Amino acid sequence: MNKVWSGFILSAFFAALWQWLVNDQVAVFSDMMTSVFDMASLSIEIALGLVGLLCFWMGILKLAEASGALNVLSQVFSPLFHRLMPELPKNHPAFGHITMNMAANIFGLDNAATPAGIKAMESMQQVNPEKDAASNAQILFLVLNTSSVTLFPVTILMYRAQQQAAQPADVFIPIILATSASTLVGLLVVAAVQKINLFNRVVMSYLLVALLLLVSIIWGFQSLPPEQMASVSSALGNGILITAITAFVALALYKRVAVYEEFIEGAKQGFELAVKIMPYLVAMLVAIGLLRSSGLFDLVLGSIAAVVSALGGSTEFVAALPTGLMNPFSGSGARAMMLETMNTHGVDSFAGRLAAIFQGSTETTFYVLAVYFGAVNIRKLRHAIACGLTADLAGITAAIFIAYWFFG
Repeated sequence: MNKVWSGFILSAFFAALWQWLVNDQVAVFSDMMTSVFDMASLSIEIALGLVGLLCFWMGILKLAEASGALNVLSQVFSPLFHRLMPELPKNHPAFGHITMNMAANIFGLDNAATPAGIKAMESMQQVNPEKDAASNAQILFLVLNTSSVTLFPVTILMYRAQQQAAQPADVFIPIILATSASTLVGLLVVAAVQKINLFNRVVMSYLLVALLLLVSIIWGFQSLPPEQMASVSSALGNGILITAITAFVALALYKRVAVYEEFIEGAKQGFELAVKIMPYLVAMLVAIGLLRSSGLFDLVLGSIAAVVSALGGSTEFVAALPTGLMNPFSGSGARAMMLETMNTHGVDSFAGRLAAIFQGSTETTFYVLAVYFGAVNIRKLRHAIACGLTADLAGITAAIFIAYWFFG
């Protein structure tokens, strides 16, 4: 992390020098300092916004633990996770938290996914022999999160509907394909580095079930208008979530657990976590803001366009590329760039559609890294960033090819 963070700062500084000396952008340093103040404030706002959510969901997860519900989830997915994360004991509580996190991500319920993800990291940290270094299990879990397993991109479809798209849901299947590519590549890369055998009967059985579920989702939702898709997926996801909360409370009561006291204990942990991750968010978001304000992204885009043009390829995708490149660094920044691309080039233009696919294909890698690893004080990232960014690159590349396939 020391090398990554200092690399961001130094890269931003040298990019700013280039803008000043070569492009005569004398205001670049002022822009960078403004970005420092803005991103520092934003990071605290994000952390404070997480306080209530973390308190509530950590309390609910505490009840899930006390009631034995997480043990049931652990047993359902233990055969798969035990082979993907062999250093975790069989039926470890972390498997239940991982399942909760993945389910929340699938339905796009970020408010539930983050606390469950942090709790999963804490559970895995208990059996991590080197407390300041990420374990293999933690890295795999992080990469699966950053590769974005969300299968209901209703927010993106609603943005397209607001922008008067002729068929707002025409990017639904491309987004599912792109995010599936990033998740699959992330899993394969981590498996290669950690020497995990994916080609066994248990893993392949779970993957087959996941594939059937993916096909069913695509088949069931592709014909729905975006308004109905949003309402159906929202009702389904939130209904499952409310049912789970009620079931945890009811099961805890049945097991004669002191539900209120257990909830409060979990909520206290949530508050402590929110305070703990503040410095990590400040450090990461300020560094990302410097990269943006220094003009480094514009330099990278110009270089990519020049190379593709020299090779005789189509540069039509470059107009949407800022969304793809920003996504690993800043979710709000990527969303703003997606909307800017839609406004500039048209929501139904190739660039407008590709920007939407970019937005749905990957997650904000460095934000997830700062929050999840910061919550358990991990500083040695090992191969986490390399594998996470490889999954991001796979999602970006797949999005470009899929966009040309569907809309080119």
